Amino acid sequence: MSCGLTSSAGSGLLRSVSAVNAPLRMPVGSLPANHRGASDSIANGRPPRSGAQWAARARSGANERAGGGAGAAAGGCKERPVAVAAGGRWRRRRAAMAAVAEAGGDDARCVRLSAERAQALLADVDTLLFDCDGVLWRGETAVPGAPEALSALRASGKRLGFITNNSSKTREAYAEKLRRLGFGGPAGPDAGLEVFGTAYCTALYLRQRLAGAPAPKAYVLGSEALAAELKAVGVSCVGVGPEPLLGDSPGAWLDAPLDPDVRAVVVGFDPHFSYMKLTKAVRYLQQPGCLLVGTNMDNRLPLENGRFIAGTGCLVRAVEMAAQRQADIIGKPSRFIFDCVSQEYGIDPERTVMVGDRLDTDILLGVTCGLKTILTLTGVSTLGDVKSNQESDCMSKKKMVPDFYVDSIADLLPALQG
Repeated sequence: MSCGLTSSAGSGLLRSVSAVNAPLRMPVGSLPANHRGASDSIANGRPPRSGAQWAARARSGANERAGGGAGAAAGGCKERPVAVAAGGRWRRRRAAMAAVAEAGGDDARCVRLSAERAQALLADVDTLLFDCDGVLWRGETAVPGAPEALSALRASGKRLGFITNNSSKTREAYAEKLRRLGFGGPAGPDAGLEVFGTAYCTALYLRQRLAGAPAPKAYVLGSEALAAELKAVGVSCVGVGPEPLLGDSPGAWLDAPLDPDVRAVVVGFDPHFSYMKLTKAVRYLQQPGCLLVGTNMDNRLPLENGRFIAGTGCLVRAVEMAAQRQADIIGKPSRFIFDCVSQEYGIDPERTVMVGDRLDTDILLGVTCGLKTILTLTGVSTLGDVKSNQESDCMSKKKMVPDFYVDSIADLLPALQG
């Protein structure tokens, strides 16, 4: 069965991390122990490329995302340049997937991952990267069979990584949730080294961008976890928590005091988002040189029983519109977050699989980075979304099609137990 997309998760302007003019190097020992791992090779002065090149990779990957703004929302296609560097990998990967799918006689693009195909796929794979929400769990409930599938993958010697756009937890907190829900993973000093969340990667990004500031500080519309990751790399924070309106008139709101040391506005998941925070963010962004950084652009966060809540992208968009600025986006599908993983793991893209539930983030990240891709139907995107993209005249949308799909990652178990 072949399937094929428009993202049910919605569309939006495509952003990626803007160019960084200096190489992403941090002095050895500048990061605390809980921020070692992906950052160790950075701290030791071994970046795979300069900061500007790294950001350019993120931008080129984002350029392949389908559509943008109102045009995409209306079903249009806003074509963007195709990243040449990723193109060769993309063609080689599709050729390899055609060979894997040949036994079943199906189209190599988005076929059901049978046990036979899964065995062939896993034989050529060293690393599997998983999204979390909607793939491993929904809210606080593990997807049935998912813990057993990951345990079997670990037992077979596969290396696992977890890439999440959710900024509401630290690496350590995500590692604790993985263990609590039965997914295993390291504990103790190494807890969290498998996890690459947008809170952590945003901290790495700001650590570089604000390196010249004598006392770097950010106004954070986000969680305590996001603030903790920033503080761990030396970026202090203000703004976390409730912030009600001061006074009863717009003039009073505009007279609220600002912190003179703030050099960046960071927008993550913030249940305390308010008009006062929006007003302050805009005022900070009117100051010369103030950065605007968003952790991710997901507009929905899936919960149990098919329910969802508004995602961080809704908040980022509000700040962008009010400030008339475009945010630097850290999370998927930006290549910045993948490079954080790649630098720690030394990934061979052709021997790596990205598993996710969203076509416009997880699958697009995999395609633009030359990874094999698996869509799981336990989250946001559907086979109808895939089919819409396959039938689209927009080349950008056509690329948001996975190699394989499964009803759940529990479908990998027969291949691992056979």
